Amino acid sequence: MLVIKNISPLQIIRWTWQHILRLLIITSIIALLYAYDLMPISLPWLPVSVIGTAVAFYVGFKNNSAYDRMWEARKIWGGIVNDSRTWGMMVDGYVSNLSKNIKTSEEEIYRVKRRLIYRHIAWLYAHRSQLLVATSWEHVSQGGYVARTTRYYQRRFGVGLVDDEVTRTELKLFLPKEEHDRLIDYVNTATQIINEQSRDLTALRKAGFIDDFRHMEMGNVLKSFYTLQGKNERIKKFPLPRNYANMSRAFVGIFVFLLPFTMIPELMKLGDWGIWLSIPITALIGWIYVMMEVIGDYSENPFQGMPNDIPMLSLCRTIEIDLREMLGEKELPPPITPKNGVLM
Repeated sequence: MLVIKNISPLQIIRWTWQHILRLLIITSIIALLYAYDLMPISLPWLPVSVIGTAVAFYVGFKNNSAYDRMWEARKIWGGIVNDSRTWGMMVDGYVSNLSKNIKTSEEEIYRVKRRLIYRHIAWLYAHRSQLLVATSWEHVSQGGYVARTTRYYQRRFGVGLVDDEVTRTELKLFLPKEEHDRLIDYVNTATQIINEQSRDLTALRKAGFIDDFRHMEMGNVLKSFYTLQGKNERIKKFPLPRNYANMSRAFVGIFVFLLPFTMIPELMKLGDWGIWLSIPITALIGWIYVMMEVIGDYSENPFQGMPNDIPMLSLCRTIEIDLREMLGEKELPPPITPKNGVLM
């Protein structure tokens, strides 16, 4: 997630120089063809402007849909934060000797609380790791130039900013070895971790650590985690309909292709210097449309390790710190901080 208030012109150029360079080269070639009377085609401005207006509306619709997906994902993770704190509160307050005939030591109760909270932290990181697995329609899976560019952005402005530190927190830090080795082999480890929590609650109810009411309440929180996980998986595994996404790119391409054949002849009417003025102006207009398309295209997938992603690692670390403080721990990991204006 970009956290800088203002993006400088230098940063914009740094992120989009390939598009700028490509547009300048194409526009310059067409301008030279007009300058030496080698281009017989000249289009009137009115039909091209109508196409541009229609494309702007269409791209705006797509970008709104992409933003809705991103904002929904952020709200889901907000729910995970809130319910995780509720889970920690319930574990801390509900697990006790109240329902036991034979009292258990405080040390044993602490171990039970620690097991339940640490298993939940493991679920957080497992869920995050699963959401970062690329789908077939995401950019890094496309191959060629698109995949190379995506990997570059991931490395320089995305998950690569934290790869050497905490991109993947090992589950074995939070799960017992036997449990880790058993759960890690499942197709959906995060789902099985929550199920393991449910089994543990049942065992704790039988042992008298919690009563029926508390068992039911804690089970409802686990149900909420399943609901939130399923919502994230829906966004991850159901793309923005490809007919909208692909046609948007096609429409922008058509407009940018036609633009020089109407803009350059029009500006040439200003005199000898008009031909040179037409190059940056035409490239600028084309760049605006291309960037509208690119911004929406990269925003529609909020879990692909890019700088516009939901800051899942930061949220997981925040929850981890909160829950471990509920256990009374003092040696806590540091919060995730932004790097190069990006919070992951």
